[in-house]
Amino acid sequence: MKIEIAILFVLLLIFSACNETASKPLDTPTQGSISIGVDDSYAPIMEAELYAFHSFYKYAKITARYKPEGDAVKDLLNDSVRLALMNRELTTAELSYFDRLHLHPKTLKIANDAVALIVHPDNLDTMLTMSQLKRIVSADITSWKQLNVASKLGDITVVFDNKNSGNARYMQEKLLDKKSFPKNCFAAKSNPEVLRYIAENKDAIGIIGVNWISDKDDTLMRGFLKKIKVVSLASSDAAILPDDYYQPYQAYIQQGTYPLCRSVYLVSREARAGLGTGFAAFVAGDKGQRIILKSGLVPATAPIRIINLK
Repeated sequence: MKIEIAILFVLLLIFSACNETASKPLDTPTQGSISIGVDDSYAPIMEAELYAFHSFYKYAKITARYKPEGDAVKDLLNDSVRLALMNRELTTAELSYFDRLHLHPKTLKIANDAVALIVHPDNLDTMLTMSQLKRIVSADITSWKQLNVASKLGDITVVFDNKNSGNARYMQEKLLDKKSFPKNCFAAKSNPEVLRYIAENKDAIGIIGVNWISDKDDTLMRGFLKKIKVVSLASSDAAILPDDYYQPYQAYIQQGTYPLCRSVYLVSREARAGLGTGFAAFVAGDKGQRIILKSGLVPATAPIRIINLK
């Protein structure tokens, strides 16, 4: 009899625990708690988006994990995060992995973006063609004197944020045919570290995400801009005049005349309309796209008007 009572008591505890779990509400598009993965090239803009979202939705808590793009994608694949922000779409292999899980991830383009090149303020060679940049990154050109015999600078060091970052992958695909960076290139671990390194080293050229230098209202970014110069790029070797070269301004990103443009995506693995879906909708909506516009990137879902000032 005592054994039967003990068994009954255990069953009641299990049933009560199951009911309690079942009664807990799942997160919704505007409330709950989740983590998302973010390529840390986009930390400034994501902080702004999250601040606005949390201001509107008091019962939502989204924790951003800022990591190199490769690590953010791994977190998405192993279900550590619901959503990932990056500057590429999922590969065929990654989509096949989700297919085996019977999941169909959704990809939403939220912005047009660019990679910016920066140099020390004392560097006078701030206009490069794409072929010159390719030769620098591939170590065919190793000295500033090969670009300008009158240069007082020495050997060129190329610095980027992280070997697994979206910036590094993009430049490898764009300029190195996916090959590894040569010995004159190294990773500084983060975009702010790239900015600091360039500010202290006259011979270096840095590769960063443009949203780290594009929001002129951000006091931190204004401080960085006083310590570096942004390089102008030309697609053609026939470029002669300054007007043939472009910096990563919004108009030139929108028009595609700046050569190092790319897209930014939110990729979701949610199988239902949860908090990740709600946040993605917010970023793609009017308020979220205004934040993207202010940050210096080009909104993907909002109309853009370009005004020529003469």
